[in-house]
Amino acid sequence: MELSKLKPKKGARHAKKRVGRGPGSGHGKTSARGEKGQKSRSGYTSKRGFEGGQMPLHRRLPKRGFTNIFKKELAVVNLADLERFDNGATVDEAALRQAGLIKGHNDGLKVLGTGSLTKKLTVVAHKFSESARKGIEAAGGTVQEIA
Repeated sequence: MELSKLKPKKGARHAKKRVGRGPGSGHGKTSARGEKGQKSRSGYTSKRGFEGGQMPLHRRLPKRGFTNIFKKELAVVNLADLERFDNGATVDEAALRQAGLIKGHNDGLKVLGTGSLTKKLTVVAHKFSESARKGIEAAGGTVQEIA
């Protein structure tokens, strides 16, 4: 096998439809566009979702639900993620960003209790789950809640 001799499988490629090349081609005169109408004209483009003037689907369907503009988006970290910090360290949002555990914008930090913690850490966050609070204190660490 040589690169210069590679070919696609038989029937895998189709010849381009050449329109407007006379009556013998089968695609002459109207160039396979049918008779009159908007779609037969040159330069025709349809909008995405356009249904020929019929009320489009996205406008026929009812509106559902609402968006709470006051929602707080909390960054979430588990106890198992805190295991990477050194014994006696203070873990806050800045330290977690430095470690790559939090990315993007958020309205606060919540620590959840998945996994276990063996190191004595001071954890500073906006919210703690009950199991996370117990896990940190069981390891000898302290919990500081930001109001």
